[in-house]
Amino acid sequence: MYCTHCSNQIEEGAAVCMKCGFAVGSDRRFCPACGAETEPGQAVCTSCGHLIPVPVDSSKQKSRLVAGLLALLCGVYGVHNFYLGNTGKAVAQLVMTLIGLATCWLIVGVFPILGAAIWSMVEGILLFTGKIDVDSDGVPLKDSF
Repeated sequence: MYCTHCSNQIEEGAAVCMKCGFAVGSDRRFCPACGAETEPGQAVCTSCGHLIPVPVDSSKQKSRLVAGLLALLCGVYGVHNFYLGNTGKAVAQLVMTLIGLATCWLIVGVFPILGAAIWSMVEGILLFTGKIDVDSDGVPLKDSF
């Protein structure tokens, strides 16, 4: 394994490069698999074909706890999916709930509301258990607020 900042060979499982002091994977100048130099924005090493990890910007990470609470408390309106950037799913949940509310006097409206409630409850559980672990952009969810 090689340091992605200085291309120094480092031990497998090391957290920090002993030569430059950078955290493993915190830079993208060199391939972590073969140590070959890479260009900015390059996603795959042209020497060995290894995927080059993209550093995660913690300011863009969304909270798993917030998403889970939104799903359980007001998920029938799709709020948690709007928060995570899943606009299509959010609109579908919102439309189901609005149709259910509009036709509630016919008793038929109970079923779309119940469907949206079950859907959001399942997604809330999946968020809390870590089965849903990224937002719509593929950015990992953080475990804190």
